[in-house]
Amino acid sequence: MLLRLQRNVPQSALDSIFLLCKELGYRARHPGGRADLLELFGPGSPGDRSRFEDLSGVAQVLDPGEARELHELAARGAPSQVRVGDAAFGAGAVSLVAGPCAIEDEERLVEIARGVRAAGATLLRGGAFKPRTSPYSFRGSGQRGLESLARVKAETGLAVVTEVLDPRDVEAVGAVADMFQIGARSMSNFALLSEVGRTRTPVLLKRGFGARVRELLLAAEYVLAEGNDALVLCERGVRGFDSVTRNLLDVGAVAYLKRVSHLPVIVDPSHAAGRADLVRPLARAGIAAGADGLMIEVHPAPAEVHSDGQQAVSLEAFAEIARDVRRLVEIDGRRLVQPELQPDVSA
Repeated sequence: MLLRLQRNVPQSALDSIFLLCKELGYRARHPGGRADLLELFGPGSPGDRSRFEDLSGVAQVLDPGEARELHELAARGAPSQVRVGDAAFGAGAVSLVAGPCAIEDEERLVEIARGVRAAGATLLRGGAFKPRTSPYSFRGSGQRGLESLARVKAETGLAVVTEVLDPRDVEAVGAVADMFQIGARSMSNFALLSEVGRTRTPVLLKRGFGARVRELLLAAEYVLAEGNDALVLCERGVRGFDSVTRNLLDVGAVAYLKRVSHLPVIVDPSHAAGRADLVRPLARAGIAAGADGLMIEVHPAPAEVHSDGQQAVSLEAFAEIARDVRRLVEIDGRRLVQPELQPDVSA
């Protein structure tokens, strides 16, 4: 491991660094006599990097050496793939996740599920519990929404991803969900991350709107450290200064994550855009940057919904996005995963 030290680091801070080296089993030396660098030799473990980053005398870990964190591509050796029902993310597979922001009407949910599946979605999204900025906003239909989601899942055959907000709800939500969603507002809920990590249900982790990429990866580490490696990252835009879009889609972060982490990465252009007319071009940008899938809000009558209707695209627009993705993934030799044949529900 190679550390860059703070300028004019006091002796007390150096003593703390050398004490931690001894505790973790490292030998330390200043390479080339440079006082600003410290090279460590030892076995290394995933938590060592963060231990040194926490010390006031350390400016940066330049090279983690053998102390690879669990999310790192070098620790795994190859991109990982996460499967959820018919969907597959990563290692050359691209899948589409689609559905309404919130579960409000079961008949409408069935209509949307059938429509997005026919267009190419392999995973149905829909929130029973919704985190909202104001406590007076619509916050989901709760248990009733979960029950609707379970019935639609059984009727259409689509696997489902839905958000869990509280560690106490993991068991109840997990009884229905094929994949837990950890939303942007919950990215730093470490108790929740650890709880879903103790399950073996796949997890979709969204980047917080004020979070650095490093913070997203360390949030992922909470899940991985508990033994659940079925984890997909989601870039959904960060808060910017311009109001043209709801958030600023960080396609550079997508490209970076694909280089440094083995975890699949998908893009949510709906929350990034905040408006339906920009979802399609942002979806194309995300796939071109290397995303392993898209998460799209779809609703045939956005004026009737209580949450984020302005960013929901029509079923027809979603079908156009799916066609775009099929063409784009062929450029770099990837494939769009197609849903299994629609079950016969006419009998």
